[in-house]
Amino acid sequence: MSNLPWFPLKSVEVELEVRDHVATVVSTLNYQNKEDKPIEAVFVFPLPGDAAVCHFSAKMGQKEIVAEVKEKQEAREEYDDALSSGQQAFLLEESDQSPDVFSMRVGCLPPGESASIRLEYVTELAVQADEGLRFCLPAVLNPRYTPQAVQVNSVPASLVPYSLSFSARVSSPRPISKVESSCSLDPLQFLNTDQTQATVKLGAGHKFDRDVEVLIYYKDAHQPTAVVEAGQASAKPGTLMGDPVVMVSLFPEFPQSVMSSVASCGEFVFLMDRSGSMDFPMNNKDRSQTRISSARETLLLLLKSLPMGCYFNIYSFGCSFEHIFPKSVEYSQQTMEEALKIVGTMEADLGGTQILKALKHIYEQPCIPSQPRQLFIFTDGEVGDTKEVIDLVKKNSASHRCFSFGIGEGASSALINGLAKEGGGQAQFITGSDRMQPKVMQSLRFALQPAVVDISITWDLPKDVSVTVLSPPITALFQGQRSLVYGQLRGESRSPPTLFTVEQRLRSQRWTRPSPKLKSPRWSVSSSVARHRGWTRSALSILSLWMCRGCLVNSQNDKMNPQMFYFPFYHWFHKLFSSDSDGAADSTQPEVKPPPCDPLLQLVSLQNASGFWMLDSALAAALGKTSEEVEKSKPEPVMWATILALIWLQGFQTDAKDEWQILAGKAVLWLQAQNAPNVTECVDAGNALLGCRVQKDALGL
Repeated sequence: MSNLPWFPLKSVEVELEVRDHVATVVSTLNYQNKEDKPIEAVFVFPLPGDAAVCHFSAKMGQKEIVAEVKEKQEAREEYDDALSSGQQAFLLEESDQSPDVFSMRVGCLPPGESASIRLEYVTELAVQADEGLRFCLPAVLNPRYTPQAVQVNSVPASLVPYSLSFSARVSSPRPISKVESSCSLDPLQFLNTDQTQATVKLGAGHKFDRDVEVLIYYKDAHQPTAVVEAGQASAKPGTLMGDPVVMVSLFPEFPQSVMSSVASCGEFVFLMDRSGSMDFPMNNKDRSQTRISSARETLLLLLKSLPMGCYFNIYSFGCSFEHIFPKSVEYSQQTMEEALKIVGTMEADLGGTQILKALKHIYEQPCIPSQPRQLFIFTDGEVGDTKEVIDLVKKNSASHRCFSFGIGEGASSALINGLAKEGGGQAQFITGSDRMQPKVMQSLRFALQPAVVDISITWDLPKDVSVTVLSPPITALFQGQRSLVYGQLRGESRSPPTLFTVEQRLRSQRWTRPSPKLKSPRWSVSSSVARHRGWTRSALSILSLWMCRGCLVNSQNDKMNPQMFYFPFYHWFHKLFSSDSDGAADSTQPEVKPPPCDPLLQLVSLQNASGFWMLDSALAAALGKTSEEVEKSKPEPVMWATILALIWLQGFQTDAKDEWQILAGKAVLWLQAQNAPNVTECVDAGNALLGCRVQKDALGL
């Protein structure tokens, strides 16, 4: 495709407004038909899987039409009838296969005519393991991400004939700490002295070669907050649209006294994508590591970090699925070694991305008494039956928690977020230069922690005012898990609650956490409660617009020139083409040499399941020493070897602490169980040998 003279899209403007944990996104698309005949253009684009579309309108000349909600089949028929009659029409519809893939049809755009489309949606922002809120404007919609019924052409980034402008405004009851992005941003501009409001823009020259990912960090992130939206003046008081609505954000931080130990039980099931696209590099800047090789390393860290006494199994899927053990087995040195041997041979050789059969098989296995099931799912793509997969997880949500990981730019947000939401776990996205291992290990720490239960909210309300909670009851919360509670305020007074208190229990301890007083009695969250006011996604799967009904053109003649392309910044990359459907990766991919052995993984691979290291030549090599240097006479060689490994981790791998922290904790527990009298002497000797200055307390000893 050397030129795009007929391409009707000229510019895209995206405005993001984040209020606390909720984002409102307004996209304006400007078109112009420079052809000498009418055209139809179809654009395919992703939206967040849990977004609520709350406005869709089109303007052509001086005429502006706002969306009309229709049943899907009815809307399609009316759109087709409009084109057959030569009328100008617009249709926005959700994919039948995936709730986060939409297509928009701009029909019968006359020669020389311009049109402007405005799309607005609302979505809750997911909290990442590092406490940042993640917003993503997808830039990649590759073949495995496209519903089978949609056939489109690709637009290389170098030929994209439109401009993109992106700006964000952030406001919150708490100060804004920082805003980061995978793309170049202009400096953050604070709008007030307490730094609770700020704006930021996408830097000039964005190349449409990656997602626009924005991470927002707040100070005092664990402080409960509430924001209020005033009711609509035109709506009747006492109705959902007419009354004020309050949104409470709960993001608890538990007392250290009850978080000092982690669970020593559980059934951990890991489900790994082995489709053909997992053979692609983790990122385009460093092509030395593929997604599947990173997955193997991640499974190594996971297996080394599991607690003694738990159960585990590893599944992998593509067109078919495999499992290492017929059913989950107790974690031991023998079962760990058996699993690692198979993990080391895993390749991206199972074809397409079909996860449903593997999930069904996992859920068919009976749960193990007193061993809560924790499911970890890794995938880099999109499945054709996303809704069915998410419904299956939801159906089994009472028996397990589900943690999901989207690998690479093309991973489906509907699938990843939906799995975690319905499974009560956590969603993570590994994009750009992110490493998979630290994010996965953060989620494992999450999975090993106890939960807060008996959660209640006490409202301090003006007289004659009550709250009707619109959200389902919160039965449990985990460290690092955010939950939003929506409520409708009823009564004569229109003032919001000035204070509320959260009471919660963890193990045998019960404590309360009061909220700060609201700074403004009318601090608005705009349309953040859209879905609770009736703008539900199911009712907005199809939006149909009719415009300029007087134009008559026969759609069967050569005056109509249909074209189908990817929506602006959602285009294919030729380098991401995958033949998942036939089980092979793209044969044009350059041969990738295996990366050199990572010193950290080399040391980790030597750890015993119960936490200790053996004193041998392999350990010496991992520490960068000779066997003679490390095997000097010590009264307890295994204790000496384990202390050496811990010192090396603290002294040389501080930046990777998220990856080895749990397995180091296992080693410390093992050392403490030995009741050795000369730990201090070994730590001093280990520091001298390795050239470190690690204190005994820093090791947890």
